[in-house]
Amino acid sequence: MVVQETDYGRHAVTARQDIKLPRNLVVVLTLMLAAAFIMVLNETVMSVALPRLMLDFKVSAALVQWLTTAFLLTMAVVIPLTGYILQRFSTRVTFVTSVGLFTVGTGICAFAPELGVLIMGRVVQGAGTAIMLPLLTTTVLTLVPIRRRGRIMGLNTIIIAVAPAIGPVFSGLVLNTLGWRWTFLLILPVAVVIFILGAFLIVDFSDRNPGRLDFVSVVLSGAAFGGLIYGLSSIGESVEGHVLLPPWVPVSIGVVALALFVLRQLQLQGTKAVLLDMRPFRVGNFSTGTIMLMLFMAALFGSLILLPLYLQRVLTLDTLQTGLLLLPGGLTTGVVAPVVGRAFDRWGPRPLVIPGSFVVAAAMGGMYLLGPSTPLAQVVATHVVLGLGLGMVMTPLLTSSLGSLHQDLFSHGSAITNTLQQLAGAAGTALFISVMTATTANGGHIDTGSVTAQADGIHHAFLWGFVLTLIAAGMSFFLRSPRPTVMTTVVH
Repeated sequence: MVVQETDYGRHAVTARQDIKLPRNLVVVLTLMLAAAFIMVLNETVMSVALPRLMLDFKVSAALVQWLTTAFLLTMAVVIPLTGYILQRFSTRVTFVTSVGLFTVGTGICAFAPELGVLIMGRVVQGAGTAIMLPLLTTTVLTLVPIRRRGRIMGLNTIIIAVAPAIGPVFSGLVLNTLGWRWTFLLILPVAVVIFILGAFLIVDFSDRNPGRLDFVSVVLSGAAFGGLIYGLSSIGESVEGHVLLPPWVPVSIGVVALALFVLRQLQLQGTKAVLLDMRPFRVGNFSTGTIMLMLFMAALFGSLILLPLYLQRVLTLDTLQTGLLLLPGGLTTGVVAPVVGRAFDRWGPRPLVIPGSFVVAAAMGGMYLLGPSTPLAQVVATHVVLGLGLGMVMTPLLTSSLGSLHQDLFSHGSAITNTLQQLAGAAGTALFISVMTATTANGGHIDTGSVTAQADGIHHAFLWGFVLTLIAAGMSFFLRSPRPTVMTTVVH
């Protein structure tokens, strides 16, 4: 019998699978999940709207691309700070600040008179999103008993997989009927309601252990992750000459700053000035799970950019058709994730991650076979298999790697995994686009037609996705279950 003392009341909690969470905790988690869902959905709605915005604002592709780049850069800079933020401020203050920033940013975007104001709104949105994702993960790890973590973290996986899949469909429908501003106007009232409910219903559960903010670490963190994300994200644009700097410049700055940042954190280790605690990497299960997550996220983000290009440039579908065809794969992950979460609570990660990893690799191998004459049914089926595999691996990996840490390191571990997933997504996108572009331009197939050349480039890019996921599948045999100990959580 484990007793949890919380502001929700004293609850006797047994380490059984049928344990029920306190009603007020369910309300808090529901609000956080809802907030995270609309924030992640917001990440992908812009991709479909960019051509329309180029016409409305009369700007080039290089300028309008900053709507995506600015959002990613803000996420890259803010997420590493969340380990400090979550230990410094109360849960209510953190939640309200996160949703408040997102709401204000959405309002700015909805009524933006020019592109510069719209980009500013995306920056404010990105800051709110960057805080919410680690807050949600840390909340689950801190308050949810170990035997229920899998199924609750499964809901987190739904957000990661389903929201990006719905985003382009949602944006396509809105653009075809109402106009791009409505992509924000429809989200805005939902964000306002979540903000109001959170201000009244969220209570503080954290054992705060605030340290002092090390300015040098903040600067190095921003230069490291901002430089890497920007440099990697701009590789695809650089092929068409649409970048301010050659990608190698920000990437080089990012690599040097990252090395200095890590050295600085190791120097501050054990003091209250450490910005991002490196001790989670001493836990083998955390390191293995995090590397696997990075490989899968690189493959996932690469496929998210390549599949729409394949469907539109090779199979000549429009944006709405593309979104609808990709929707079943994302929904498959959403349907599978809760089931996988319950299975994880019962059997641990290995029976799920090992076969799931090979399912993902098989799906990437299937995408390698896509060509100009591939039937649409085969494309959808391959994407559904990918969604099935990701649904099998994402929840167990995230739960087992973070669950292996001591409670004091939850916030730092969550910040690390979220930061590295963003970095891996940018790297995966850069790798896939670079291989596609190089093959298309230099493969000697241009004379056979642009469709064939595009198909050949995409074909070779998916080969790299298959290699990445096959490496992750091999690593799955080294994953272990978190130590089955239950800590008493005292909530103030």
